[in-house]
Amino acid sequence: MKLPNQADSVFNPKDSRDLRSAVLDAPTKSVSDLDYLSELLAIQQSDGPKNLGFFGTRNMGVTHQKLVEILAYAYASTGNHIFTSGATGTNAAVIKGALRANCPDKLTVLLPQSLSKQPYESQELLSQVANLQEMPQNDHLPLMEASRICNRKIISHIQQVVCFAFHDSRLLLETCQEAKEMKKIVTLFYLD
Repeated sequence: MKLPNQADSVFNPKDSRDLRSAVLDAPTKSVSDLDYLSELLAIQQSDGPKNLGFFGTRNMGVTHQKLVEILAYAYASTGNHIFTSGATGTNAAVIKGALRANCPDKLTVLLPQSLSKQPYESQELLSQVANLQEMPQNDHLPLMEASRICNRKIISHIQQVVCFAFHDSRLLLETCQEAKEMKKIVTLFYLD
């Protein structure tokens, strides 16, 4: 079957009706695919703000940190709500960018454990965050497991994930996969 171009549709409308019936008779996608596509369409067409989750590595160079900070600043400045965690690297850059936007109500930081368990260099920055949520119930867990729980909680609040990772960042890649399975939009930047 030859698909018509725009000129064919204008000069030979019968072909466009044939095309319409061919499209209508095409097999439909599964419900989960349709749900995902409708959510994607709603997010792309939305003029309103979104809830975004930023995840990323602690091992990030200064140039990348500045870019992440600018991105977080832009998202917060345009009314989006940012969720992140409290580590150094990516999370610190996200927090700095969101704070610079001077919209304290547009930033939520969820810590995988108590504030006292966070690195000292992070605690000063975290003291500036208005909406800081600790998870002291995870203090007895290894940081990796506490972070996994924290990431899942962040994902439950958001529509879209922005992640900065290396190809061997096991927990971050696992987080992105879980978000995809929950039909979240995932933007993954590889740093290597």
